[in-house]
Amino acid sequence: MRFDLPEGLRLVHEMRIPVRWGDLDAMGHVNNTLYFRYFEILRVDWLGRLDARPDRAGVGPVMANGFCNFIRQIGFPGDVVARHYVAAPGGKSLDTYFTLAAADAPEAVAANGGATLVWFDFPGKKTVALPGHVRRACS
Repeated sequence: MRFDLPEGLRLVHEMRIPVRWGDLDAMGHVNNTLYFRYFEILRVDWLGRLDARPDRAGVGPVMANGFCNFIRQIGFPGDVVARHYVAAPGGKSLDTYFTLAAADAPEAVAANGGATLVWFDFPGKKTVALPGHVRRACS
């Protein structure tokens, strides 16, 4: 099953991630599980820039779901151009989307995917409203 990224997304962050030798599988390309790790590296870097990382003693995002469409292989050596997009935020959640491409062909998307983040009060074990500064960063 393939999930298409919606139209009208806002690019909020981009970074390069080096492909490590250990990221490869027996077939000589980046292992499928690493695509999710690249999404996570990108998402956590963006959240850190917003001062919105999870805080065990407070509030922060938790991932409610995630998906990845594998389009073409990524090899070694090289870097991945990772782009992070957002949709209009909800009251307590935010849909995030990602694209990955080899740095030597940055417009040829190798994978895309997404994740829904829900803001959570960790001590209280309940969802809470999306913080205003996160909402503003998505507008």
